[in-house]
Amino acid sequence: MSSEHVNTGERIGSASRVSLHFSLSLDDGSLIDSNFEQMPATLRIGDGNLPPGFEEHLIGMRAAQTASFTVLPEKAFGQHNPSNIQHIKRKSFAQDMALSEGLVVSFADANRGELPGVIQCIDDDEVTVDFNHPLAGKTLTFKVEIVAVDNSVSEEV
Repeated sequence: MSSEHVNTGERIGSASRVSLHFSLSLDDGSLIDSNFEQMPATLRIGDGNLPPGFEEHLIGMRAAQTASFTVLPEKAFGQHNPSNIQHIKRKSFAQDMALSEGLVVSFADANRGELPGVIQCIDDDEVTVDFNHPLAGKTLTFKVEIVAVDNSVSEEV
């Protein structure tokens, strides 16, 4: 047992810093990710990095609490959007680039930000790339164990 005192009184709020263990699985039970055997993840509620359906379930929880919940695609990574599948001329890729189905390639979006795409199909003239999030269209099941809640962090702009 750790000699560190865990304050179980603080509830997770809209700007809390939270340390937690989690697992993420699909409807069929296949495990996508888990950190239960590792150090807890630390995240900030409301910073835009987490699916809204995940955050909604954490609000109000306290340290030492556990929960299991399902998040529908609309509140996770959205529905799979067929218009996010693009056909790009093969000659647009470097000739020495080893392309293969399932390969994740980083592209630049209109604002020069990074946009990952998964190669779906390759032929002599065209490469089909899926820019949907890999978990788009999936119903997700999370299991969480809240390790610590910190509400003392200031609202940073």
